Amino acid sequence: MTSVTLSQAAATRIKAVVAGEPAGAGLRVAVEGGGCSGFQYEIAVAAAPKGDDLIVEKDGARLFVDPVSLPFLLGSEVDWVDELIGAAFKVKNPNAKSSCGCGVSFAV
Repeated sequence: MTSVTLSQAAATRIKAVVAGEPAGAGLRVAVEGGGCSGFQYEIAVAAAPKGDDLIVEKDGARLFVDPVSLPFLLGSEVDWVDELIGAAFKVKNPNAKSSCGCGVSFAV
């Protein structure tokens, strides 16, 4: 299975979000226990990667994934969607067997 990827829209948005941050900043995506479906995504700006993070780069945007979260995210694409109901980063995860209506939590 492939690693984690970034859509063009997500790369563009990450660059905009971290524009005021120190050089090397990026977006961190992690999987935590909880949420209405068992697991949930935590997405936040990170000043720098940690030593054992997977670093995904696209057009100058950087995404960090810790080694505990990586197995849950293999094959996933992080996307930026701007819809009528709101704009947000979305994880398109082929490992998720089900997810909640808001798309923040999932089950494997």
